[in-house]
Amino acid sequence: MAKRKVSPAVEEVTVQEVGSAPAQSFLEKYPNLLLYVVGAIGLAVGGWWLYKSMIVAPKQKEAVAAMWHAQQQFERDSFRLALENPGGGFDGFLALADKFSGTPAGNSANYYAGICYLQMGDFDNAIAYLEKFDGEGDLLPAMKYGALGDAWSEKGDYGKALDLYEKAADATKNSLLAGYYLKKLGMLNEYQGNKEAALKAYERLHRDFPNPSSQDWREVEKYIYRAGAGK
Repeated sequence: MAKRKVSPAVEEVTVQEVGSAPAQSFLEKYPNLLLYVVGAIGLAVGGWWLYKSMIVAPKQKEAVAAMWHAQQQFERDSFRLALENPGGGFDGFLALADKFSGTPAGNSANYYAGICYLQMGDFDNAIAYLEKFDGEGDLLPAMKYGALGDAWSEKGDYGKALDLYEKAADATKNSLLAGYYLKKLGMLNEYQGNKEAALKAYERLHRDFPNPSSQDWREVEKYIYRAGAGK
């Protein structure tokens, strides 16, 4: 894998280190936040179900049950099964996205399908489904932009990836999430030789999102030094 030395005194930056690889996704690095993301999606689906229960209860009950089975496969990293056949005769995310298009259930299925494809290395389909997802709140828009940034980075379009990582950081006040994507923004800029932009991202992470429990924040001074501020 190609490497680019930033300084002989500090570690090298590689494309993989930037964190675009699906195996190094935010949800895997911070698995506890997955509960909040799944919960936010579940509330959207469940809320729609309660609101419409007197009109379309049978259909939505089927959707919620199918979503639950697909989510179980997703949380086990069985992404193909989650997409296509979670078992028990229930639909996977692909069928759910089609059957319930225009509903919160279908919207959520688009997100899950995009993440499944991202983890499987099918970046074109990941982009297609993630772009269909309409995220709301403080977490989901950032998760969408960040995942899209990962997909475009894997495709080698670093310009789009940088724009999306910046959008991800701007879309949330959550210190873990914003800090994680600011780190990616800085590292990808650094990898491309844009040290001034990298330094700006690192300094924003250090200044605006202090979080001693976050490894990304604890190590940010190293990133700042590596980008040239310590010289």
